[in-house]
Amino acid sequence: MPRYLSLVHIDESTAPAGGPSEELMRRMGELIEEVTKAGVMLETAGLTPAAQGTTVRWEGGKLSVTDGPFTEAKEVIGGYAIMQCKDRAEAVEWSKRFVKVHEDYWTVSCEVREIAEA
Repeated sequence: MPRYLSLVHIDESTAPAGGPSEELMRRMGELIEEVTKAGVMLETAGLTPAAQGTTVRWEGGKLSVTDGPFTEAKEVIGGYAIMQCKDRAEAVEWSKRFVKVHEDYWTVSCEVREIAEA
C-alpha cells in the first residue's frame, strides 16, 4: 500500500501563545489512537515554532544558513503524519478529520502527498 505524508500547515498568529488547549490535545490523542488502531498511522509529530528553526539554502551556487523567525511566511509547517493508506482519498479523509479537531480560531491545513517509492 502507498504511504502518504500529511504536512500540517498552521498560521502561528492564530495559535494560542500557550500552545494547544488540553481539550484539543485530548481530541487529537483520540484521533491518533483511532488511526493507529486502524493500521494507517506510521509516524506523527508536532514541530517547535518556526522562530526556533533554521533554513539551509542553496541558490545560485551559494550556500546560506538563516535562523528563524521567518517573517515572510504566513503559514509554517507545524507537524506531520506518515500514513499508509489504500489510496489518496483515504489519506485525505484522515487529514480532514485531523484539521476538524481544532477549535474555530485555528487556521490549519494539511498538504497530502504520496511518498515516492524508489
